[in-house]
Amino acid sequence: MFRSIVVGTDGSDTATEAVRQAVDLARSLGAKLELVSAYAPVPSQRLQAERRDAPEDLQWTINPHEDVDATLQAAAEIAGQAGVEVNTYPRQGDPADAILDVAEERDADLIIVGNKGMTGAKRFLLGSVPNKVSHHAPCSVLIIRTT
Repeated sequence: MFRSIVVGTDGSDTATEAVRQAVDLARSLGAKLELVSAYAPVPSQRLQAERRDAPEDLQWTINPHEDVDATLQAAAEIAGQAGVEVNTYPRQGDPADAILDVAEERDADLIIVGNKGMTGAKRFLLGSVPNKVSHHAPCSVLIIRTT
């Protein structure tokens, strides 16, 4: 039924709960998990300053998406411990767009997102990742209750 499942994470507790539930579903179905996390571009001046202040042997680790790499690694460890095959995708830009892009690229069967931000009038004023994903997804969407 579902061979490829995309789930987004920002490292928050609610996103981690969505990852855990996605891992459980992927394990039970024998599906591959595609983990996505978005990041904002980091100004090159800030990167240069951080590299200059870092020890020489660690300067290579300072890059525009170092924080998102750590977030994806933590989520990938959850999947790995459960024996689920996983790929990670750090993407610059809007989180919903990142999830949708990976779902299209990987021909995903399912996208899993947490419900955070879906309650009250905020979803109309601020928009939300689950709201945008659910309206533009190229496949089925499962919104996990994480709050």
